[in-house]
Amino acid sequence: MRTLRTFVVIAAALSLVGQGCTRGPSREAVEAMRPVTITWWRVFDDQEAVAPIIAAYRALHPNVTIEYRKFRFDEYEQALLNALAEDRGPDLFSVHNTWVRGYVPKLAPIPDSFTIPFTTVQGTIKKEQVTELRTVPGKSVRALRNEFVDVVASDAIVNVEGETPQEGRRDRIFGLPLSADNLALYYNKDLLNAAGVPQPPGFWSKLQTDVPRLTKQDAQGNLTQSGVSIGTAKNVQRYADILSLLMMQNGTQMTDENGFPIFTRTPPELQGRGSPPATDAVVYYTHFANPATEAYSWNDRLPDSLEAFAAGRSAYFLGYAYHIPEIRARAPKLNFGIARVPQIEGNPEVNYANYWLEGVSKKSAHQNWAWDFLQFATSAEQNVKFLDAAKKPAALRALLQRQLEDVDLSVFATQMLTAKSWYRGKNETAYEQAFADLITNVLDGAKLNEAMENALNRVAETYR
Repeated sequence: MRTLRTFVVIAAALSLVGQGCTRGPSREAVEAMRPVTITWWRVFDDQEAVAPIIAAYRALHPNVTIEYRKFRFDEYEQALLNALAEDRGPDLFSVHNTWVRGYVPKLAPIPDSFTIPFTTVQGTIKKEQVTELRTVPGKSVRALRNEFVDVVASDAIVNVEGETPQEGRRDRIFGLPLSADNLALYYNKDLLNAAGVPQPPGFWSKLQTDVPRLTKQDAQGNLTQSGVSIGTAKNVQRYADILSLLMMQNGTQMTDENGFPIFTRTPPELQGRGSPPATDAVVYYTHFANPATEAYSWNDRLPDSLEAFAAGRSAYFLGYAYHIPEIRARAPKLNFGIARVPQIEGNPEVNYANYWLEGVSKKSAHQNWAWDFLQFATSAEQNVKFLDAAKKPAALRALLQRQLEDVDLSVFATQMLTAKSWYRGKNETAYEQAFADLITNVLDGAKLNEAMENALNRVAETYR
């Protein structure tokens, strides 16, 4: 609830005949209403997706201009880091959900409150522009946990030292998302129909039995049709995410209470198992690319997994909501559906989140304005405009229900409540390469334990 402290009335109609006087704005109000430009850097979404929100905010704050810039993903982070280092960075910028902890030194946490001027027109016969300085509460940790899906709290909230010695450590919010995404199972309806597979599998064990029926080889043993496009690294989109999902579904604790990677360990509640749950996940993932197994359906000589699916050469493809327009652009006539990602029978449901948060630069001269806009943009009333324009799954609980009837987004909306993620260190490229080498080394016959420990050590190095 916004609280009001009215400082000044600026008369639009200065006087009527025989009455009235002019009350000029106070120095504090004049200062607060100076023109402000907020720069906002993001990836993927065109300006059209956020334009309605920006327009609505400027209607309340005509002194604020928001300059939006979209980057290519492959250039974004380096351009951002260079700009921040040279003190020419944006006020607002996107941070991937797995980057937040590493970016904390560069981000300003949401303040407990801040004062923002609002200008409104009041009166009937005599119209007056009234400028009010409103004390706006910053979103609390409790409110964030209640309003957003659980994974947002685990990524956006970081326990840090207070600004004064007396304050001690406390949980602070370092970003808010406009949307969220998670892995789902895409399937080719025509290939399933031809193989007599009536519906996509709900469990990985069922996927394993489906795959031989959906895989075809020529006389030379070359794969001409793949049951599922997983098992390798270099030609599987988001291979590290898929492997992380399998690890987490199988009971792996990816990090300790301090966020440090420990995924090779066996959690106390799983002691007595023959091997760590992450190791079992690696074995399962790679056996789809092992010619010696019945589930063999993929190898590194095949095209990219998305390309193979769009071309009708793969029955199952694991991907995100953002893959929908890519698939339709490549194959407008492809008869495909989207199902919930398989689970491990008997285990709690776990899905895998992949999304961006918007954060405020610690070096911004307009932190209060930036945070006020960000809170405005992520309110349900405004956020729905972005979701409808961008066609993305919601991160706000209040907006998930309306997406359950959406043909494209219903699966992602359903899975969002059980989606999880983990902090993978300060170097995303190094983490992905460590997992790629882990997969490749296992396929080449390396000792499992050694390959796992090597991957862990390489990921751990990126935390320093």
